Amino acid sequence: MWRVVRGGRGVRGVRSNGGKRGRGLRTGTERWTDGFRELGPALSRLAQTLRGHLPDSGGPWSPTQPYHNSPPPPEQADVVVAGGGVLGWSVAYWLKKLENRRHGMRVVVVERDPTYSQASTVLSVGGIRQQFSLRENIRLSLHSAAFLRTINEHLWVPNEPPIDLQFQPSGYLFLASERGAATLEAGVKVQREEGAQVVLLSPDQLKAKFPWINTEDVAVASYGLENEGWFDPWSLLTAFRRKAMSLGVYSCVGEVTSFVTDTADNTPGMPRGVGRVKYVNVRLPDSPEQQPVSCAIVVAAAGAWIGKLLDSATAGLRGSLPLSPIPIEPRKRYVYVWHCPNGPGLETPFLIDTSGAYFRREGIAGNYLGSMSPPEGREPDTGNLDVDHSFFDEEVWPRLAHRVPAFQSLKVKSSWAGYYDYNSFDQNGVLGPHPQLQNVFVLGGFSGHGLQQSPAAGRAAAELLLYGTCTAVDVSRMAPGRLWGNEPLLEAAIV
Repeated sequence: MWRVVRGGRGVRGVRSNGGKRGRGLRTGTERWTDGFRELGPALSRLAQTLRGHLPDSGGPWSPTQPYHNSPPPPEQADVVVAGGGVLGWSVAYWLKKLENRRHGMRVVVVERDPTYSQASTVLSVGGIRQQFSLRENIRLSLHSAAFLRTINEHLWVPNEPPIDLQFQPSGYLFLASERGAATLEAGVKVQREEGAQVVLLSPDQLKAKFPWINTEDVAVASYGLENEGWFDPWSLLTAFRRKAMSLGVYSCVGEVTSFVTDTADNTPGMPRGVGRVKYVNVRLPDSPEQQPVSCAIVVAAAGAWIGKLLDSATAGLRGSLPLSPIPIEPRKRYVYVWHCPNGPGLETPFLIDTSGAYFRREGIAGNYLGSMSPPEGREPDTGNLDVDHSFFDEEVWPRLAHRVPAFQSLKVKSSWAGYYDYNSFDQNGVLGPHPQLQNVFVLGGFSGHGLQQSPAAGRAAAELLLYGTCTAVDVSRMAPGRLWGNEPLLEAAIV
């Protein structure tokens, strides 16, 4: 397993030996190599990003095909995945991997933005943790961590360089006040029962471990020792996409806009109030033309736009089907990058403050990134990805400076905004068959933790589609039916 190992001033990740705890040894030389160990992946990430935006020499599964050369979707498919983010490509990969037939099932992934300039996946801060309150989320993250540890055994493509996710094993550190202490401690109990390596720290222990933290209003903290930290989202998305296409998955640029559906009115034996999609209409890029694609299954994996997709795609069915909306919508979140030369060092964890503000280290040169969700009533406009810099000055910075006194002197260097696929019902993932459209499968609404859970969530979705059951993680409570049955699946550890 990935384990936080400390010695000297650096932090590194190693595999655990049969689950036994150990402590790494360091030499003086390794203090110097820590910096270069992190600099190398940073340069590698830049090279991968540049390479991913250049057209390459082609090939039937090239994931960097120029926008104007993207082929139209086929007229027929077994599965159409609406959305080419990390969840969409994960389920496409697992469908072909579990099928284990090169020319068997025809899976088509439809992505409207081939540059991924506004994709939630690549605009994420890339964290992974097991510190959740729900067993489903803990298990999904544990299984995803196991997948990411051995990613080249799963997603490496022959004649391609090995996959490097640039994982930084610095762990998550959750802080709780007196008011939130009981909830945090209850969560840690469940996490340990599920096999996660998490410790509780008193204020004195916290101060001893991280002297730069102001602990005056902290009652207790929880710290992840294994399988937690952050990685490069673009590398994971690209790896899933390359491998899925090498297994025969079709990729096309376009947008699923509407469904052609059978209902009880024209299909004998179909229950009243239930429909079945016969075709999806795909709008081609820079054209009003739509390509109908006959399909057996539709996977709605359009991220923050799943609710809009299903609402618009079924708008014409309202007269014959009493369809209810899926409460998944975009929520804009800001991320700020700042420089603080006297800030925390290499052992900086991914810190979640009692106030909801968060930050982590970014590289090795005194840079950090972080933000927080806006208070109730201050949700920003989702019509664009403009950044509100006053939000950092008024809301984020005071909280950070209170927790880390060194942050009283910092300089914001850059910022960006991205979308959460926000489930307004219970802020938790939706994974399972649509209760009113027989062959539509919903995969989204993870409200910020879809990237880290994508390997396990994609496998769970593929197993449900192929076998009707999941082998590793029981996700039955995450099915869309809870949205209509008013059975919220509440997660306490939402960041």
